[in-house]
Amino acid sequence: MPFDKKACDKAYREANKEKLAAQNKAWREANKDKIKAYREANKDKRNAQGKAWREANKDRQKKNWADWQKNNREKINAYIHTDQCTKSHRMSNWRIRGVNNVNNELYDYFMNCDKCEACGGDFTDKNVKCLDHNHETGDFRYVLCNRCNVRDNWKKFILNHNDNA
Repeated sequence: MPFDKKACDKAYREANKEKLAAQNKAWREANKDKIKAYREANKDKRNAQGKAWREANKDRQKKNWADWQKNNREKINAYIHTDQCTKSHRMSNWRIRGVNNVNNELYDYFMNCDKCEACGGDFTDKNVKCLDHNHETGDFRYVLCNRCNVRDNWKKFILNHNDNA
């Protein structure tokens, strides 16, 4: 049987993983300027390669992103509905979801709203605050609790409330 260099190299790398990692780290530390100069000199080439790869792998990227979102839905929702979510992130999410005229006034109004504008209920960890908007025009409508937002029952509350006003 002929000598298999690839298999031999692979076995060596597996057996000496920590040693090789330490050597690579030391080399990178000693050659930071060289690495930076190389990256700067080849920036356009690397960008073109990345763009070509992304173009050739669009379906793969979409699938990976969809899988990640599906597997991390709880984490995403927990982040979006907490104070950890930054102002710019929250406003960006609203824009992505099609809300028009997202600005500081709308953000402040949303943040200062402490009761659902439909049912008057308090916002809780399980019944979170939502920004309701018209999906056809993108116009902001109300700040609702999650229960009212996922159902259309808020319309009877709002219409009755507006009739009484």
